[in-house]
Amino acid sequence: MVSSPLSSRKGIHADARGNREIERINLMAVRDERAHAHLREGVRQAAGLVAEDERKRPVHLLHGLVERHGARQHEREKPAQRILRAVLIEGIEVAEEDERSVSVRVGAGVVWDDFVAYCVEHGWYGAENLSLIPGEVGASAVQNIGAYGVEVKDLITTVETVNIQGRERVYSVEECGYAYRNSIFKRPENKSVFVTHVCFRLSKEEHYMLDYGTIRQELEKYPALTLPVVRKIIIDIREAKLPDPKVMGNAGSFFMNPIVPREKLEALQQEYPGIPYYELPEGRVKIPAGWMIDQCGWKGKALGPAAVHDKQALVLVNCGGAKGSDIIALSDAVRASVREKFGIDIHPEVNFV
Repeated sequence: MVSSPLSSRKGIHADARGNREIERINLMAVRDERAHAHLREGVRQAAGLVAEDERKRPVHLLHGLVERHGARQHEREKPAQRILRAVLIEGIEVAEEDERSVSVRVGAGVVWDDFVAYCVEHGWYGAENLSLIPGEVGASAVQNIGAYGVEVKDLITTVETVNIQGRERVYSVEECGYAYRNSIFKRPENKSVFVTHVCFRLSKEEHYMLDYGTIRQELEKYPALTLPVVRKIIIDIREAKLPDPKVMGNAGSFFMNPIVPREKLEALQQEYPGIPYYELPEGRVKIPAGWMIDQCGWKGKALGPAAVHDKQALVLVNCGGAKGSDIIALSDAVRASVREKFGIDIHPEVNFV
């Protein structure tokens, strides 16, 4: 399933034991009656509860209802009760500050876009291009979120964690193993590790990342370049092409943009001379997965109750009543089409549980 941003807490029903209706807390709005979600604010309390739960039935940790997930279990499989646990640690505090930069320690449960708004309000540069990305701060460190030429790894200094045995550890950004939409926290051996806090370093000196997408084009509509203006432009661009999860179930970008050798690009250019790409170091390029999906004719096309969004082919949506298997079937069909047409494997950005 795909967990929702905590900004959607309003309207989530809870019983006396803290169970949440799963459909309300996953971005794809997929129902799973086999799972129960428990939200805990105390780090050690949650760690102890998870350790106890694992002796009874499978547990999946959410880093502050942070990660985006896809339901992997098919109806033909034997139902199994599962527990989802999340640590909802709030708080934003300045750890260090000088004339040029500020270091901020943020709880894993803080809604990511709320943190970006906080940075902009305080005149701190660096996070504005990541505006309106769903999820929480803890997930940003797990997923290495990125948009419009910025990745969160470039802002992170340390990630604080605790495992289900209660052992705490602070990872430097170098130890986090960051790569494109990846980190060591996504590895199977770290499934019992909670992210509790993330520390960021932001600049107080004016600088922007504008050479990506249509940002400069949109800037022409404004009389001056300011931090709030850049945030507004990013929000407007995202809202124009991405559906609101509260209206139509979706997890934002469902697939990662594939990174391939330049030789592969040059071969494709023989048949597709207008293929878009982004230069990367070491003779590699990134090709937009959405463009390839569109070329395969999937944009706006449905497969049962799941569909490819009609404005952004990188986004899969729940048209109403879709099960996890419906989302997976569509994902697999799209991936097969891209593989057949371009000889490139595209991989989901969401995490399956």
